[in-house]
This record gives sequence, structure tokens and C-alpha cells, in this order.
Amino acid sequence: MIHDLYDVIDRRRDVRGEFTGAPIPDATLDRILAAAHAAPSVGLSQPWDFVVIRDHAVRAAFHQHISQERDVFAATLDAAAAARFARIKIDGVRESTLSIVVTYDPQRGGPAVLGRHAIADAGLYSVCLAIQNLWLAATAESLGVGWVSFYREDYLQDLLGIPAGVRPVAWLCVGPVSRLHDVPDLERHGWRRRRPLHLARHEDRWNG
Repeated sequence: MIHDLYDVIDRRRDVRGEFTGAPIPDATLDRILAAAHAAPSVGLSQPWDFVVIRDHAVRAAFHQHISQERDVFAATLDAAAAARFARIKIDGVRESTLSIVVTYDPQRGGPAVLGRHAIADAGLYSVCLAIQNLWLAATAESLGVGWVSFYREDYLQDLLGIPAGVRPVAWLCVGPVSRLHDVPDLERHGWRRRRPLHLARHEDRWNG
């Protein structure tokens, strides 16, 4: 079983263009969300919520917004980087079966969240752990997940009617895929290479 876990971690990809649009069984979606909801959280606050989005009109409106944001980012690049970026697909909003927006409520758990008094972002870190659980569970179910980050939080908050004070953290495209690539998209397109582990590892002190 331990080898299965490492295999899932190795196979996980940020999916864009490989979604097939095939349905996801309700029981499978329930398992994925249950895995996300089982994530550890600071002070057992469980500060996340999951908005499951199937509505095509909502997805179309969001896709138009991120297309505009893509243009905003592209305008900041030099010619060589812009040419590389033009080849990269940034979302699977229209192609995926559904989307899941994961949010963060900093008020969840009351005014005194155990373990958060010194690190205000500990609740946000908890939400990221839930997202990772969801992503690995989806990979184990042979589904793909794509995290879309080309959006303005206030736009998404308004689009989905998210209450004031609750922060949208991730729009995740989810669904069956034709394949999961061996090499991540950004490496395949020459945008960036992975940093080897030995450069990220330190002993006892920074550069110890």
C-alpha cells in the first residue's frame, strides 16, 4: 500500500487539456470530497467549504474572466516569454466535468483558534492541505485536477455569492482525463524546470 501512495504522488499532475468531459459517479465525488474534508486543520477549525459547480453559464462567465486575466499577464512578458506562454493552456474550465471552488473562512472555529495565535496564516495552510488531499484522492480515482489561478478574488466571490470575509482559495477543474502526462506541462513547454531536492534540503540551519 505504501508504494501505491508514492505512485499517486508521482502521477499527480496539474491538468489542462486532457479532460474528456465524461461524468463522475456521485459516489466517487463523495469520496474525493470526504478525503478533502479529512485533512488536518489548525485547532480542528476545518475552515474550508467546497462549492461544486456544474452550471455551464457560471463556468462560461468564469472562463471569460480568466481569458481577460491571461491577456493582462501576457502583457507583462518580454517577447520570448510571451511566445512560450502563448503555447500554454491555463485552464480546463469548459472541458472538465465539473469544478470545485475551495474557500477559507478565517472566522471558523471562533475568535481563539488553538494554534493560530502566533501564525495568522495557519488556517489558510489548513485549506491548502484539504486541496492536496482532494488532488491526491482524485488522482487515485484516475481523475484529473487543474488549479486555475488566473482570476481576481473579488470577481469570483461575487460570481458565486461567497459571503463577505470568506476567501476563495482555489478553482479546481475536475474530471476524467485521456491521460496524465509523465512530464508536467510547464516543463514540457519550456517555461520552467523542476528544482532538484538536494538544493531545497538543509540540515539544522539554512545552508547548514
